[in-house]
Amino acid sequence: MGRTLENKQQIVQEIKTLLNESEMAVVLDFKGLSIKEMSDLRARLHANQGICKVTKNSLMRRAIEGESNWSDLDSLLTGSNAFVLIKEDVGGAVKAIQSFQKETNKSETKGALFEGKLLSQAEIKEIANLPSREVLMAKIAGALNGVASKLAIGINEIPSGLARSLKQHSESSES
Repeated sequence: MGRTLENKQQIVQEIKTLLNESEMAVVLDFKGLSIKEMSDLRARLHANQGICKVTKNSLMRRAIEGESNWSDLDSLLTGSNAFVLIKEDVGGAVKAIQSFQKETNKSETKGALFEGKLLSQAEIKEIANLPSREVLMAKIAGALNGVASKLAIGINEIPSGLARSLKQHSESSES
Protein backbone atom coordinates (compact mmCIF):
# COMPACT_ATOMS: atom_id res chain seq x y z
CA MET A 1 0.00 0.00 0.00
CA GLY A 2 1.69 3.22 -1.17
CA ARG A 3 1.62 6.53 0.58
CA THR A 4 -0.32 9.37 -0.90
CA LEU A 5 1.39 12.58 -1.97
CA GLU A 6 -0.33 14.42 0.88
CA ASN A 7 0.90 11.83 3.39
CA LYS A 8 4.49 12.14 2.05
CA GLN A 9 4.33 15.94 2.31
CA GLN A 10 3.13 15.60 5.90
CA ILE A 11 6.06 13.29 6.75
CA VAL A 12 8.56 15.67 5.10
CA GLN A 13 7.11 18.60 7.07
CA GLU A 14 7.31 16.62 10.33
CA ILE A 15 10.97 15.77 9.64
CA LYS A 16 11.74 19.44 8.85
CA THR A 17 10.19 20.47 12.16
CA LEU A 18 12.18 17.86 14.06
CA LEU A 19 15.40 18.93 12.32
CA ASN A 20 14.75 22.59 13.20
CA GLU A 21 14.46 21.60 16.88
CA SER A 22 17.55 19.35 16.83
CA GLU A 23 21.22 19.99 17.52
CA MET A 24 22.49 16.70 16.12
CA ALA A 25 21.43 13.92 13.76
CA VAL A 26 22.84 10.40 13.94
CA VAL A 27 22.22 7.97 11.08
CA LEU A 28 21.98 4.30 12.06
CA ASP A 29 21.76 1.20 9.92
CA PHE A 30 18.79 -0.47 11.57
CA LYS A 31 18.65 -3.59 9.41
CA GLY A 32 17.92 -6.67 11.53
CA LEU A 33 16.43 -4.84 14.51
CA SER A 34 13.14 -6.21 15.81
CA ILE A 35 10.18 -4.02 16.72
CA LYS A 36 10.94 -4.72 20.40
CA GLU A 37 14.56 -3.59 19.95
CA MET A 38 13.47 -0.41 18.12
CA SER A 39 11.05 0.32 20.98
CA ASP A 40 13.89 -0.18 23.48
CA LEU A 41 16.13 2.23 21.53
CA ARG A 42 13.34 4.82 21.35
CA ALA A 43 12.73 4.56 25.10
CA ARG A 44 16.44 5.05 25.86
CA LEU A 45 16.59 8.07 23.55
CA HIS A 46 13.43 9.64 24.94
CA ALA A 47 15.15 10.03 28.32
CA ASN A 48 17.90 12.07 26.59
CA GLN A 49 15.77 14.31 24.36
CA GLY A 50 16.35 12.11 21.32
CA ILE A 51 13.84 10.90 18.75
CA CYS A 52 14.35 7.88 16.51
CA LYS A 53 12.64 8.27 13.16
CA VAL A 54 12.56 5.61 10.45
CA THR A 55 11.72 7.02 7.05
CA LYS A 56 12.67 6.57 3.43
CA ASN A 57 15.88 8.22 2.30
CA SER A 58 13.96 10.03 -0.45
CA LEU A 59 11.72 11.72 2.14
CA MET A 60 14.74 12.71 4.25
CA ARG A 61 16.37 14.16 1.10
CA ARG A 62 13.28 16.31 0.53
CA ALA A 63 13.34 17.44 4.16
CA ILE A 64 17.00 18.55 4.07
CA GLU A 65 16.73 20.15 0.62
CA GLY A 66 17.75 23.79 0.95
CA GLU A 67 18.68 23.35 4.64
CA SER A 68 22.39 24.23 4.74
CA ASN A 69 22.85 22.88 8.30
CA TRP A 70 21.61 19.44 7.30
CA SER A 71 22.61 19.13 3.62
CA ASP A 72 25.68 16.96 4.40
CA LEU A 73 23.34 14.24 5.68
CA ASP A 74 22.75 13.39 2.02
CA SER A 75 26.04 11.47 1.86
CA LEU A 76 24.75 9.06 4.55
CA LEU A 77 21.40 8.32 2.88
CA THR A 78 21.97 4.81 1.55
CA GLY A 79 20.39 1.54 2.67
CA SER A 80 18.01 1.10 5.60
CA ASN A 81 18.31 4.06 7.93
CA ALA A 82 16.98 5.14 11.27
CA PHE A 83 17.53 8.80 12.04
CA VAL A 84 18.17 9.84 15.62
CA LEU A 85 17.45 13.53 16.07
CA ILE A 86 18.78 14.92 19.33
CA LYS A 87 17.44 18.10 20.87
CA GLU A 88 19.51 18.81 23.98
CA ASP A 89 21.56 16.15 25.74
CA VAL A 90 23.79 15.22 22.82
CA GLY A 91 26.33 13.31 24.95
CA GLY A 92 23.62 11.38 26.82
CA ALA A 93 21.79 10.42 23.63
CA VAL A 94 24.97 9.22 21.89
CA LYS A 95 25.83 7.19 25.02
CA ALA A 96 22.33 5.65 24.90
CA ILE A 97 22.83 4.69 21.24
CA GLN A 98 26.25 3.18 21.92
CA SER A 99 25.10 1.16 24.94
CA PHE A 100 22.11 -0.10 22.91
CA GLN A 101 24.43 -1.14 20.06
CA LYS A 102 26.81 -2.87 22.46
CA GLU A 103 23.97 -4.84 24.10
CA THR A 104 22.16 -5.84 20.89
CA ASN A 105 25.30 -6.17 18.75
CA LYS A 106 23.19 -5.25 15.71
CA SER A 107 22.89 -1.61 14.71
CA GLU A 108 25.83 0.32 13.21
CA THR A 109 26.33 4.09 13.29
CA LYS A 110 26.78 5.27 9.70
CA GLY A 111 27.60 8.82 10.71
CA ALA A 112 26.42 11.94 12.45
CA LEU A 113 25.98 15.60 11.72
CA PHE A 114 26.47 18.22 14.43
CA GLU A 115 26.14 21.95 13.77
CA GLY A 116 26.36 21.39 10.02
CA LYS A 117 29.53 19.27 10.20
CA LEU A 118 29.84 15.56 9.44
CA LEU A 119 31.55 13.80 12.33
CA SER A 120 34.05 10.98 12.15
CA GLN A 121 33.49 7.81 14.19
CA ALA A 122 36.20 9.06 16.60
CA GLU A 123 34.38 12.39 17.07
CA ILE A 124 31.09 10.57 17.72
CA LYS A 125 32.83 8.50 20.43
CA GLU A 126 34.29 11.69 21.95
CA ILE A 127 30.79 13.16 22.20
CA ALA A 128 29.65 10.04 24.06
CA ASN A 129 32.43 10.64 26.58
CA LEU A 130 31.17 14.13 27.41
CA PRO A 131 29.53 14.52 30.81
CA SER A 132 25.74 14.59 30.76
CA ARG A 133 23.83 17.86 30.89
CA GLU A 134 22.92 17.21 34.55
CA VAL A 135 26.57 16.66 35.52
CA LEU A 136 27.63 19.86 33.74
CA MET A 137 24.82 21.82 35.42
CA ALA A 138 25.86 20.45 38.83
CA LYS A 139 29.49 21.46 38.19
CA ILE A 140 28.44 24.97 37.16
CA ALA A 141 26.15 25.28 40.18
CA GLY A 142 28.97 24.09 42.47
CA ALA A 143 31.39 26.60 40.97
CA LEU A 144 28.86 29.43 41.29
CA ASN A 145 28.10 28.40 44.86
CA GLY A 146 31.82 28.51 45.69
CA VAL A 147 32.17 31.99 44.18
CA ALA A 148 29.06 33.18 46.04
CA SER A 149 30.42 31.83 49.35
CA LYS A 150 33.76 33.58 48.87
CA LEU A 151 31.97 36.79 47.93
CA ALA A 152 29.74 36.56 51.02
CA ILE A 153 32.78 36.00 53.26
CA GLY A 154 34.52 38.96 51.63
CA ILE A 155 31.49 41.21 52.08
CA ASN A 156 31.19 40.16 55.74
CA GLU A 157 34.84 41.06 56.28
CA ILE A 158 34.38 44.65 55.06
CA PRO A 159 32.52 46.01 58.14
CA SER A 160 34.85 44.32 60.64
CA GLY A 161 37.91 45.47 58.67
CA LEU A 162 36.51 48.98 58.52
CA ALA A 163 35.81 48.91 62.27
CA ARG A 164 39.39 47.77 63.00
CA SER A 165 40.79 50.52 60.79
CA LEU A 166 38.62 53.17 62.48
CA LYS A 167 39.64 51.91 65.93
CA GLN A 168 43.33 52.01 64.98
CA HIS A 169 42.92 55.48 63.54
CA SER A 170 41.14 56.77 66.65
CA GLU A 171 43.76 55.19 68.94
CA SER A 172 46.59 56.71 66.94
CA SER A 173 44.81 60.12 67.02
CA GLU A 174 44.48 59.97 70.79
CA SER A 175 48.17 59.32 71.34
